[in-house]
Amino acid sequence: MSQIRVADLTFCYEGSFDPVFEKVSFSIDSDWKLGFIGRNGKGKTTFLNLLLGKYAYTGSISSPLLFDYFPYPVTDSQLDRCVSEFLEDIKPGCEEWRVICELAKMDASAELLYRPFGCLSHGERTKALLAVLFSGEHDFLLIDEPTNHLDQESREVVKQYLNGKKRFILVSHDRDLLDACIDHVLVLNRKSIEVQKGNFSSFMENKARRDHFAEMENEKHMREIASLKKAAERNGRWAQKSEDSKIGRDPIKDHDRSNGTRPYIGAKTKKMEKRAKHFEKRMEREIKAKEGLLSDIETAVPLKLNVLEYHKDRLVYGKGLTVGYNGAKEAVLQDISFELTRGERVFLHGQNGCGKSTLIKALLAAANMQKEGQAEIWSGELWMGAGLRISYVSQDTTRLRGNIREFCSGRGLDESLFCALLRKLDLDRVQFAKNMEDFSEGQKKKVLIAESLMTPAHLYIWDEPLNYIDVFSRMQIEELLLEYRPTMVLVDHDVRFRQKIATRLIEF
Repeated sequence: MSQIRVADLTFCYEGSFDPVFEKVSFSIDSDWKLGFIGRNGKGKTTFLNLLLGKYAYTGSISSPLLFDYFPYPVTDSQLDRCVSEFLEDIKPGCEEWRVICELAKMDASAELLYRPFGCLSHGERTKALLAVLFSGEHDFLLIDEPTNHLDQESREVVKQYLNGKKRFILVSHDRDLLDACIDHVLVLNRKSIEVQKGNFSSFMENKARRDHFAEMENEKHMREIASLKKAAERNGRWAQKSEDSKIGRDPIKDHDRSNGTRPYIGAKTKKMEKRAKHFEKRMEREIKAKEGLLSDIETAVPLKLNVLEYHKDRLVYGKGLTVGYNGAKEAVLQDISFELTRGERVFLHGQNGCGKSTLIKALLAAANMQKEGQAEIWSGELWMGAGLRISYVSQDTTRLRGNIREFCSGRGLDESLFCALLRKLDLDRVQFAKNMEDFSEGQKKKVLIAESLMTPAHLYIWDEPLNYIDVFSRMQIEELLLEYRPTMVLVDHDVRFRQKIATRLIEF
């Protein structure tokens, strides 16, 4: 068993004054199934790129292993070619028969290798590229969020497949996947990095105990500091009062005062001052011991939602809907009927390509919120309540351009409130001056969610809102939705999120 050792790693992007890593040291074994956990923008993908040797850094990363990275970059020209034709381009030395064997472990047909890559679904692309990734013999694999955009069935396949593998680092925010596939965690805390044995749930249990202990220690130190501060102030007052009594003499009060009293009072004052200094030094030691106790605690700052009360129980009603796109020969949805009543949080559930996003686009088109690529109702009836206000989160982040100020100005949002909300979602202030094109995918998604949270609405439509969102923010959003209970239509494949939030499923 070999080890990957990281010593005094320091890295900062060019032009940035905020280091991603600073004097970081740890080691991991190559046989581990390692989950990589941390907030959005903390440097998970950056660290994988450092292992691949893509950036210059100070410190050292030593390993006898070769690294390989998922997802492989696929060019536009490769989209029109079969995977079998560009295997050698994305993984030199890859043998096709090994890839076919790996596909069989995912119950996938070898036929995936002989169809144009651009014609494959998200799930099929992931299976094909994972099979290529694991076709090597001695590589240590870096797997970056493999289940984004995958439906539940594909996620289960990937989960079972990775559960039978080892020698990898898995970056994922899917709690169910992490619990099933890993035996160690590498955690980017707020101020430190730690390696721990166990899966995500065991890490969270340990973290809860550790955070509770840190909070108790912090309270103890705070009480001790307050007590020492009072004692120091009291001794200081006594010393000053004693010092003042050396000068002058009241013949009535001090009738028994002799000539030797003044030196005695001076010595007494000096002793009191010394005690006050002693208390101050103890207070400094307590303050120093307190420093860093709460530095790694993840505090879920409560979020707010401006939910408008609709005057009717029924908000949306559809009967016998057939939905397609302009110019298409076949409908995507046929004979769909449903209704949405006030307070429901309805999840659209089904395989990729079954029409979940198409139904959302039809709803947005009916509310005059979707202009480009909108779905059309070819037949049937769709009724939406009069004056219904909708807040929408798209799964597409490619349209985010410019900085936060320009984003707020273009959408009529209060910039200071919007930035305060992004801070609650754990976006660093340094991000506010950057262009959103330079944000991580998780940070871009938080911008869209923050916009939705600030939009007063009767109905919230969220299309895969949690893709790339870190686990701590996911739990924060869960608490928000359970507290405010808005009326929602959602598409999301995070099992635990759906189990907590859904009041009803519509199966496709």
